[in-house]
Amino acid sequence: MPVPERLEVPLASPRFRFTDIRVTDGQKVAAGGVLAVDPDRFGVPLLAPLGGTARLEDGRVVLEQLDDAPAETSSGEPSVRRLVELGAWSFVADARTREPVDPEAAPRGIVASLLRLEPFLAGGEAQLPGALERVARGVASLSALAPDAPLYVVVPDAGWGIGAEVRAEARKIDGAHVVTAPLRFPFDDPALVARFGGLPSEHDDVVWSLRTEGVLAVDAALNEGRPALDRVVSVAGPAVADPAHVRVPLGYPVDEILEGRLCRQPARVVGGGLLTGATLDEAQRGVDVECTGLTVLAEPTRQTLISFARPGVSRRSYSRTFVGTLRTDMSMRYRASLAGELRPCISCGQCADVCPAGILPGVIHKQLYAHRIEEAQRLRIDLCVGCGLCSFVCPSKIDLRREFLTTVAQLREEAETIRAERAAAEEAAKLAEEEAAAAGESSPEAATAGEETR
Repeated sequence: MPVPERLEVPLASPRFRFTDIRVTDGQKVAAGGVLAVDPDRFGVPLLAPLGGTARLEDGRVVLEQLDDAPAETSSGEPSVRRLVELGAWSFVADARTREPVDPEAAPRGIVASLLRLEPFLAGGEAQLPGALERVARGVASLSALAPDAPLYVVVPDAGWGIGAEVRAEARKIDGAHVVTAPLRFPFDDPALVARFGGLPSEHDDVVWSLRTEGVLAVDAALNEGRPALDRVVSVAGPAVADPAHVRVPLGYPVDEILEGRLCRQPARVVGGGLLTGATLDEAQRGVDVECTGLTVLAEPTRQTLISFARPGVSRRSYSRTFVGTLRTDMSMRYRASLAGELRPCISCGQCADVCPAGILPGVIHKQLYAHRIEEAQRLRIDLCVGCGLCSFVCPSKIDLRREFLTTVAQLREEAETIRAERAAAEEAAKLAEEEAAAAGESSPEAATAGEETR
């Protein structure tokens, strides 16, 4: 994409909150300079994608009078801290929790997934051609930072033409366990690889996970000293007439990316993929640090005539309840409409049929609805990988994915609070014992007893 007149760099993304602002109004910044830092996420920085003049607005840093000169490269020993400083650490997450990872914590495993199977997102076929050598180098460099951690590289089992080349290149990486995944969502998910690969799953065990764009960012940072300042964003969906992958700097205006590409109005813009993305906040005018795609759906403006009586010739459902199921070849148009009302769970079991983690979403939902959190834990709600397939097939349109991820996050917070309180109590008890021992040794009675002992 051409350099725009201005960049609107968001100070927030799904996982990061860059609240520690490091620039002032009117300050000149260079490409790669620190705009802000997330103090609650291990000091991960928000870097200036291009040089320019900074201006602070509500929820974002605006860069104007842009200078498209490339950022300076820096030299140094490969280290995790270097990945943090150069912006590559924002691509790394814990495979189980999907949360940012503490760079000081040694991982118990590493999962690098070189494919993405969620509809409308940029998969490996968009990023890997011409980059296989850099990908292999990035994975090897990451593994060198944690040589004791087993390394898993997820590659496609079949499909697009570059699949065989990816598998061959992955097998050259020393010590790598090559996992061939079928081209079915969500078998590219690092959480599934970590679980079924036998990697540790205790609360203190961290498993680094990242995808193709993250591996390339690691290679650029560790081997070339280049900061991660741009993103490859897919622009697709039923309301997009000209689907494309675009490489843009952080903060690139979303309106300019979509300009001239939409074939339907009004439209809803989803940040991310069809199954796991969320409607883009209107206040987020630019590409954030975690943006992987813009999926655009048409917003229906009128109701279909006697829609309740239609047999569903042009519709498909996992439950096979529409006439469209009998058609062998049919394109399906996704819209922002629910096409029906929300209903209670009918215990159809379809969510359990499609769940890749092997849990029972419908049963867990009923326990949560009855506020029986302990039962939901016993049914292993923590194994949910957030793929959204249960929500997608649910005939009652229950948003199981959001319900589960919210509950898991709350449980994780409560567990962390309990562990912190327990650690503080143990520390206080230990300190009290030491003070009591010191007071006892310095008392006259203790001194006399010590003299008699001698």
